[in-house]
Amino acid sequence: MTYLVLARKWRPRSFDTLVGQDHVVRALTHALDTQRLHHAWLFTGTRGVGKTTLSRILAKSLNCEKGITSSPCGQCQACTEIDAGRFVDYVELDAASNRGVEEMTQLLEQAVYAPGAGRFKVYMIDEVHMLSGHAFNAMLKTLEEPPPHVKFILATTDPQKIPVTVLSRCLQFNLKQMTAEGIVGHLQAILEEEAVEFEVPALRLLAQAASGSMRDALSLTDQAIAYSAGRVSAEDVRGMLGTIDQRYLVRLLDGLTARDGAAVVQIADELATRGLSYSGALADFSTLLSRVAIEQRVPGVTSEDDPACNDIKALAQKLSPDVVQLFYTVAVHSRSELALSPDEYAGFVMACLRMLALLPGGAPEPPSGPTDTKRAQPDPKPAPVARADQNTSAQTTITTQSRGPEPAAETAVEVDVQAEDPSQAEDPSPVEDLSQAEDLSQAEDLSQAEDLSNPDDVPAWEEITIEPEPTPADEIGLQSQDTSDIDAGDIPETDAVSSEDDFMLPASDFDEPANYHEPISGNRPVSPTLKKMTAKDWPELAAGLAATGVAAELARQSEWLGVDNNEIILRVAVRTLAESPGKARLCTLLSEHFGQVVTLRVEFGVTGSDTAHAVQQAERQKRQHEAEAAAQSDPLVLDLLREFDARILPGSIVPLNDKAA
Repeated sequence: MTYLVLARKWRPRSFDTLVGQDHVVRALTHALDTQRLHHAWLFTGTRGVGKTTLSRILAKSLNCEKGITSSPCGQCQACTEIDAGRFVDYVELDAASNRGVEEMTQLLEQAVYAPGAGRFKVYMIDEVHMLSGHAFNAMLKTLEEPPPHVKFILATTDPQKIPVTVLSRCLQFNLKQMTAEGIVGHLQAILEEEAVEFEVPALRLLAQAASGSMRDALSLTDQAIAYSAGRVSAEDVRGMLGTIDQRYLVRLLDGLTARDGAAVVQIADELATRGLSYSGALADFSTLLSRVAIEQRVPGVTSEDDPACNDIKALAQKLSPDVVQLFYTVAVHSRSELALSPDEYAGFVMACLRMLALLPGGAPEPPSGPTDTKRAQPDPKPAPVARADQNTSAQTTITTQSRGPEPAAETAVEVDVQAEDPSQAEDPSPVEDLSQAEDLSQAEDLSQAEDLSNPDDVPAWEEITIEPEPTPADEIGLQSQDTSDIDAGDIPETDAVSSEDDFMLPASDFDEPANYHEPISGNRPVSPTLKKMTAKDWPELAAGLAATGVAAELARQSEWLGVDNNEIILRVAVRTLAESPGKARLCTLLSEHFGQVVTLRVEFGVTGSDTAHAVQQAERQKRQHEAEAAAQSDPLVLDLLREFDARILPGSIVPLNDKAA
């Protein structure tokens, strides 16, 4: 006996056995039961959703020997011949291969004759959108006013290509794609009848691969039965379809959240070893992230029967919503960029590395506790705050020419002055931990001065520029609250130095004693220090920070709670801002503002009026009230209101500065 594939063997024979199209079945059964029958139906939908099946069931309902009914018997001659495909009054026409006006004219000529065996002549035109324009024009009149014994059933996967003149003459039914749960349930019933062992996860994989098409699902099931030798298992189906095991995706997410680049690359290598598609991996990864996001927003929505239920719930608890959205966006866009990559492996690895690079808080924070300064390098670079307090960097430019011993003496004098500058800024606080680094730095400066004082070692044509590196003692001296001023008497007078180009030094450095712990510029606004900051000072500071995007919104919407051991505590009323990646940028701006490394903690809660946003709103309302009061008391406005019996529209008065903004 010839084997019949599952898609043909288990084709529904009645409306009761049709699954997934309840809305169409309901309309057709009511029309058949009430005898309110249209002469043309149009079934639209993707492949394998039941368009041809519905057409055959409808033809049996119209021609069943029991009469017009929504439940054909399936046993009479008309029903059995329609199921077998040999009923003379049921004609299926493939418009893809019979698309010309000649074929359509021939069909319409036969339609005028009465049916030979049944009650109605039913013409089913599949893929009707493939007909030519002349063929559509030829059938319009017959489609609008057919003979009483003729019924037309049109089917298409692309209704947009059908002329509106045809659409207006038909009842249109849009067939839905099958849900994965509906496909799994139908496959379970079929495999139980076929006495084939199966695993439910394997059927879920088949349902996902079918993309809503029941015919594709049955064809894949036939293939899976042959591939797995009669037992449909999840492992065999994955190997047959080339899909990614859920465990790989979970491991990939774990590696990304742990910022473990080596683990991510290892997973990419394993996928390459198994010959899996990286495009499919990104697609499955996006699907997993979407399910995690749904579980985060609607807890408990994942079915307990789902094999990935535990993984999805664990990831929903572990990952923050913004990270899930970030990973999803990168995965979706990277999948479209795979064609532009040198190869799929490089595109997949770069997509994962992009997720790591964009991960919020990816850079480790500097340590906030004390460090062992005895192990510091001899020549550390000064902090940005210490550099900002300096007016100009001292630079000595020496031009040595063959003039005898006098230029060499001048050079030695000036280098000694420069080398002693750091020591003149006395610091009353002890700096025992930095003594070794300070001595070593000063020794290097003095050795450079001795080398330059020897005219034999320096060519006459060479110009030497010395930029002494600041020592750790300089930084401490700049940050201390009590520093001694440099004695101007210790600085050599300008008369002792040769004129013109032999020595150039900014005079502003020695015009008057320098107080290193005060800002040089007198125009800089005085802002409270970190320890003296209060909630009333925060709105002005937040509005003045050079923040943009999410960081700026976080600063505007936040309220100052206090400081705890260099940790700034803020509170916002929007949870997404409390968990946003803008915290890192705002923390950097605050560290630069206060001149020291700080950390930031943002809490979620109700805020008061001590936020920059609230202050701005209050000022805007105040200006609005003042503008309305000024307009209502203006004599010209009062004259206009009285002259024209007019009134001021509410909300039409806007302050000038707000309107310009």
